[in-house]
Amino acid sequence: MKQSPQFQDADTFYEQLLDAHQGLSREASEALNARLILILANQVGDARVLAECIAAASQAAPATARRPSSVE
Repeated sequence: MKQSPQFQDADTFYEQLLDAHQGLSREASEALNARLILILANQVGDARVLAECIAAASQAAPATARRPSSVE
C-alpha cells in the first residue's frame, strides 16, 4: 500500500466527491459510496493492497464509530 500522497489535485477530487453527494438522501449517499469503493477497488485490482487498505481504514476509525460486536 502506498503511504505517501498520490493525489495530483486532492482539493478538486474532494469537491467532486461532495458535489456527487449534493442533494442525496443518506441511503443514496451510502449507495454512491459503496459503488465508488467497488469501482476504485477494481482500479487497484491487487487483493493484497486492498486488504492493507481495509486494515488501515479500520484502524483509523474511532472506536465510537464501530458497531458493537454481537454476543451469542
